[in-house]
Amino acid sequence: MSNFFDLTGKTALITGAGGLLGPKHAEAIIEYGGKVILTDHHLDRVEEKSRYLNEKYGEGSSVALYMNVTDPASVNAVADKCGQVDILINNAAKDPKVKKDSGLTVESRFETMTPEYWNEGIDAVLNGAFYCSQAFGKKMLESGGGVILNISSDLGVIAPDQRIYRKEGIPDEQQNVKPITYSAAKWAIIGMTKYLSVYWAKKNIRVNSLSPTGVFNDHPEDFVKKLSGIIPMGRMADINEYKGAIVFLCSDASSYMTGENMVIDGGKTVW
Repeated sequence: MSNFFDLTGKTALITGAGGLLGPKHAEAIIEYGGKVILTDHHLDRVEEKSRYLNEKYGEGSSVALYMNVTDPASVNAVADKCGQVDILINNAAKDPKVKKDSGLTVESRFETMTPEYWNEGIDAVLNGAFYCSQAFGKKMLESGGGVILNISSDLGVIAPDQRIYRKEGIPDEQQNVKPITYSAAKWAIIGMTKYLSVYWAKKNIRVNSLSPTGVFNDHPEDFVKKLSGIIPMGRMADINEYKGAIVFLCSDASSYMTGENMVIDGGKTVW
């Protein structure tokens, strides 16, 4: 019987692979037979991740490369350097997080947001996905096809509930918020997904997006409680819970699926 999830012989390039979910995307690809190219503008981070993956899964499972997705020259240099790339996972993002030691800043507020802050947020997510899809899409056209998976967010589907970021005793105008840059960019990347899926439909290039919700990563207890309270399943996602979706969307298991945005959020966008 055919294994529709088999990725043997496939090479996936992952952007923003030095972050939280990028290495997990890599694990998913490797565990089903593929190899990965980890890219990030923090080379030390992906080199560390690559060493770990090669120790765990065998030498040659992964390589690490410097790539700044906001710089077309950097993206094109990596595209020229790489051999065949069968799968592109546009994972890079600028996403201000709520952490125990630091968090969102007041400059995230719409009324006081600077053009520089706006451009940085859009550049990392939307422009980066554009540059990478263009460069590696050309390689896929030359090789006869491929898969592009854009990582969006539940906040590209619904607006963020700013109540979960509020701190008691702070005036409204000084409250930190989830910035518009993140929602705008993640919404736009879904639009790019749909556009490219039709544009390259007859070229054997499938383009889909995945919209996860918040993944637990040692967040403050009060934040976890607030976010879990607006998720029907009553909890944040575990770091490993998107690996199955990655394999499905990158393999022949989804061979007749293109232009879709898969939302996996514990039911959050249903409410």
